[in-house]
Amino acid sequence: MSVETQAASGTGTGGPARPVVPTARPAAVALRGLGLLVALGALVLVSLLSVWVGTRGIPFTATWDLLWSPDGSEASVIVHDYRIPRTLLGLLVGVALGLAGALMQALTRNPLADPGLLGVNLGASAGIVVAIAFVGVATPLGYVWFALAGAAAASVGVYLLGSSGRKLATPDRLVIAGAAVTAVLYAFNWAVLLFDPEAFDQFRFWTVGSLAGRYYDIVLLVLPFVLVGLVVAFLLAPSLNALAMGDQMGRSLGVNVGRTRVLAAVAVMLLCGAATAAAGPISFVGLAVPHIARFVSGADQRWVFAYSMLLAPVLLIGSDVVGRVLGAPGEVQVGIVTAFIGAPLFIALCRRRKLVML
Repeated sequence: MSVETQAASGTGTGGPARPVVPTARPAAVALRGLGLLVALGALVLVSLLSVWVGTRGIPFTATWDLLWSPDGSEASVIVHDYRIPRTLLGLLVGVALGLAGALMQALTRNPLADPGLLGVNLGASAGIVVAIAFVGVATPLGYVWFALAGAAAASVGVYLLGSSGRKLATPDRLVIAGAAVTAVLYAFNWAVLLFDPEAFDQFRFWTVGSLAGRYYDIVLLVLPFVLVGLVVAFLLAPSLNALAMGDQMGRSLGVNVGRTRVLAAVAVMLLCGAATAAAGPISFVGLAVPHIARFVSGADQRWVFAYSMLLAPVLLIGSDVVGRVLGAPGEVQVGIVTAFIGAPLFIALCRRRKLVML
């Protein structure tokens, strides 16, 4: 679907041009809105499954009753203290990864970009390594602040490298800077872990990606970061629509290119940093879901963001449920399941259509 964009000029006033978002026929808008309702219904369904399915078998009717009327029983504690916060965290992490992936692909105009391209994932990992090896932190809640700090430091480093000299931080420069920072952080992490076997034992459980063992305190801690990133992403959507046709066209439509890229990078850092800090690095969600959203909704970033923030938690929470079923009486970590589900899904999508941004 092509993007129809026009410049709105100040008639008789000489005012600056402003980016105008793509237009669509009312029937197409209604169809996309219906698709969002279907995606929302799927999200509600997998969330209910996540609250119901677990290593302890609780009938669905009992789970439903306990959901609204906790009675202090063992089953009630399992539902309210373990499964509900796990589901809520899956929702937040899914929203964050889906939006971060869509933002990264729009920011770099690269259909193969994922949230880790700016070094955010490796930055969060470096923060966890420092927390475990040098500070002695041993709980998921303690990891979160170090992971967020590492993600922020890596993002700032990438942007400073990408904007060094007299040139602006173009998509190509950001990608190259991200690759360089990622390589350095990867070497740092493994250099520390290889000389500290105890730190390696703790780190390997975090790095696989999991929603297990996370409670309301972590949900409340990462919620503000995800909300701020979400708001920034949707505010930037019209400007990113204009930049999809190139920097020159974006400037002619009134877009401040530098500010848009900085804010988009900040939003990616907040979203991906919070998600990685809470659940560990989870692959393919931020890469595959924006392509599914774009396949369904077209190139308008407002719709891509909306679909991504619904479809990504469907994939993530659904993968978590599948991991519990396949690994019973234990479980398979969600990071492993998303890789097995997301990779074939992404390959199938690549074979069906060209990976383009417009």
